[in-house]
Amino acid sequence: MRTPLTGPKFGSYHPDEVRWLLTDLSEVALEADTAVREREIQSGRAHYAESLPIEYQPNPTYRALFSEVLASTAARLATAVGVVTELVLAERGHNIALVSLARAGTPVGILMRRWVARHYRLQLPHYAVSIVRDRGIDTVALQYLSTHHNPADVVFVDGWTGKGAISRELTAALGTHAANTGVRFNPDLAVLADPGDCVRTYGTRDDFLIASACLNSTVSGLVSRTVLNRRVIGPHDFHGAKYYRELTADDQSQLFLDTVSAHFDEVAAEARAQAATLAMTDRTPGWAGMATVERICRDYAITTTNFVKPGIGETTRVLLRRLPWRIILRDPDAPEHQHIRLLAAERGVPLYYDPDLAYACVGLIKDVSR
Repeated sequence: MRTPLTGPKFGSYHPDEVRWLLTDLSEVALEADTAVREREIQSGRAHYAESLPIEYQPNPTYRALFSEVLASTAARLATAVGVVTELVLAERGHNIALVSLARAGTPVGILMRRWVARHYRLQLPHYAVSIVRDRGIDTVALQYLSTHHNPADVVFVDGWTGKGAISRELTAALGTHAANTGVRFNPDLAVLADPGDCVRTYGTRDDFLIASACLNSTVSGLVSRTVLNRRVIGPHDFHGAKYYRELTADDQSQLFLDTVSAHFDEVAAEARAQAATLAMTDRTPGWAGMATVERICRDYAITTTNFVKPGIGETTRVLLRRLPWRIILRDPDAPEHQHIRLLAAERGVPLYYDPDLAYACVGLIKDVSR
């Protein structure tokens, strides 16, 4: 069976903070021009997980903005980490293994692990695995996890929700895996922010800025988005990813983790109080965000919800690695999407305003068939 990858050989995280259930594709040429890649994906000739976008390299203004955002939101992030971690511990117990969905979930899983270490003196196992929309979760990784842990103790972790596509993908994929193997994992997904009302375990349902969404690999251990390309990934291999060693000088991964976790003590009481309140409420997902997505499709004559990416995290992704068409903002001057306005200006993407959005903002992908 394949063995996990760890830093410093793969990724810039400390080896005890995360074990990557991935195949190292660092030496494989997988990047493609954004416009070419978008045409291939939208035409159906390629799947988005078969290639990688060229990593966005922020200019000095954007780097400075990231630093400002991190400083101003760190305490709020720490509170959300505490809330979601306390909910997980209360409902799933302390004998758990955290499994982050790479890559947006990875820094969140590390922060949750740090919270438990700080406040409970426990060193939880933490892995990062790949999940791909329309292709499911990495079943080789699931086999590894079920060999080393009780599947009932595995807690899946992600950064935020948009439309809830990954939450649905996870539930469906784990259901299929259970039907095929008899091994059943709990599909409950723990996230920092759930603005789409898509999961029941979350730190907040506010659409607020998670600083790790502002950057790509340089805030995620210098690891790329995951890849599932059968030219380079065999049937018994983990899904793959690249380690961008050449970006070491720009790496903000440890700075992000250390800045947020430095607030753990001061927010502990508030986080526990919020978690206790949430534990007594009905947190059944209502999928409220989909009403906004469907209305936008009607208003802008968009033929598929795949072109609509709601929420601050997903809108940032549109600008960093897709071909953006328009950005819709609920409040034109809200500080939480200052970085989005900066990126949009840099790329010449028009901004629209809609005070009735369920999210702080929504990113629209350009339909290259038009």
